[in-house]
Amino acid sequence: MNHDGVVQAASDGNPAVVPLLCLFMIMGLVQVVRPQLLWKVNKNLQRGWVKDPDATEPTAKGYAMERAIGVIFLAGVVWMLVTQV
Repeated sequence: MNHDGVVQAASDGNPAVVPLLCLFMIMGLVQVVRPQLLWKVNKNLQRGWVKDPDATEPTAKGYAMERAIGVIFLAGVVWMLVTQV
């Protein structure tokens, strides 16, 4: 689905779009403020796939990159919410 299709689907008045975008905003805020929390939650999903899930924790640079991506993600979500109204 292309970007224009997503914007069109969101602007058609679907009542689930705004709560979904708010959920994405919360996830983005957690990614910016506490990326370690996301890693702890996802660490449990690695069991069975990775020998030592504790050894996969990102470095400080990895967490900085997660924060930067979170800021970009938040900007996109805020833009979608603004265009929704």
